[in-house]
Amino acid sequence: MTRPATLEIVPMDLDTLGQSKGSVAAFMGEGGALGGGAERVDALTNGAVGRFAASRAASRMKPGEARAIAWPAGMEAETVLIARLDADDDTETARRAGVALSRAGTGDLTIVADGRADAAEIALGALLRRYEFTDHKTKSEEAEEEPATITLMVEDPAAIDAEGLMAVAEGVFFTRDLVNEPANVLTTTEFARRLEALSEHGLEVEVLEEDALAELGMGALLSVGQGSASPSKVVVMRWQGGGDEAPLAFVGKGVVFDTGGISLKPAAGMEDMTMDMGGAGVVAGLMKTLAMRKARANVVGLVGLVENMPGPDATRPGDVVTAMKGDTIEVINTDAEGRLVLADVMWYAQQRFEPSGLIDLATLTGAIIVGLGHENAGVFSNDDALCDALLSAARAEDEGAWRMPLGKAYAKLLESRIADVKNVGGRPAGSVTAAEFLRRFVKDGTPWCHIDIAGVASTKGDSPYAPAGASGWGVRTLDRMVREMSGR
Repeated sequence: MTRPATLEIVPMDLDTLGQSKGSVAAFMGEGGALGGGAERVDALTNGAVGRFAASRAASRMKPGEARAIAWPAGMEAETVLIARLDADDDTETARRAGVALSRAGTGDLTIVADGRADAAEIALGALLRRYEFTDHKTKSEEAEEEPATITLMVEDPAAIDAEGLMAVAEGVFFTRDLVNEPANVLTTTEFARRLEALSEHGLEVEVLEEDALAELGMGALLSVGQGSASPSKVVVMRWQGGGDEAPLAFVGKGVVFDTGGISLKPAAGMEDMTMDMGGAGVVAGLMKTLAMRKARANVVGLVGLVENMPGPDATRPGDVVTAMKGDTIEVINTDAEGRLVLADVMWYAQQRFEPSGLIDLATLTGAIIVGLGHENAGVFSNDDALCDALLSAARAEDEGAWRMPLGKAYAKLLESRIADVKNVGGRPAGSVTAAEFLRRFVKDGTPWCHIDIAGVASTKGDSPYAPAGASGWGVRTLDRMVREMSGR
């Protein structure tokens, strides 16, 4: 398990900077203007910071960028970092300055934030970028066992919610670790075990095994895992931090590996399908964050855990399965399996919990990547208020999200000759027809959003707050959404 850096919030003490280890970071404004912390570091380094601030390189820096001065004379730190931040820069820029500081620095990091109002945002950016998935790399004897420390020097430490920042980082890192894990490690059983361990944070965790799922009538979900030796499961995580109000429900697709089943995927790139449980990973990370920060809200997270393999008992194209709702589904393509998993878990969530709103997340379609690339998740909704709350939170958290259409013409493409519905509607508007399939399993009167995260859950190159691989997209957005809807 990857642990975030330890965050320490301390009062301003410029006299200790000369003895700080690792990296020391200070800020420069427009025109090379130095803050109080930067001026102190400048004095310690015999004017090195001031000379840099007056240089052409500094004049070319954009807000949010950082540069390093290596092995500064007069200090024990290995590097001095200078970040460009202007007085009127927004939250996104402040967070990306923190990201830049984490990327440029080594070891422990001391951030001299003076009286900056955006100090917490800088710290969050720094925390989020200090991530590397090394669980399966051989460790050298010199490898550090303990995570680094990020020390934030501010005028009023009490004004910074360190526990809240760490809760977000813990949730994001948990999601990234789950999505990065290889499928021979993160089996459905191991996934469920890791979620059960979240009970130590106060979550109520329940695992529904295959016999219980069969009794509930989850034929759609069970059909996906028939070809695998790994048992299919549904895990329910409950956080009861509010009053008696109905919970907000989050449902995640947890296909721990997706071969495509009998509709086998091409070999090239199939290794990336370890991330097909990304929706379940986000729900898990969100629930961990909510529990760790003791959110005053009622939230339930449900994930359907399956593996899609082409075994002798695997579902065939042309088979008809029956969902928990009672609808029959003609399986045209066994590689469109995630919607079968979500259909049953969404229906179960509504039947059991009668939620105030329902949000599902899934790495559902390649079509959403064609439409939106790797910059935005696709959002589909039957409720403007819920959708607006989600999109507003995504904007505030600098996580790309874009609303996509729904409509009866798209749903018509899913009509089946022999069953109530088929699971694919052809190549045109593939992400939209997938959403329309899911909409069929949303009860009348239930506000609902479907988020297709296929393009943002894991990336080949660095994403704004993470190195290549799992991004943790969505934990921050959904945590903010819960906070804003509940008041905390």
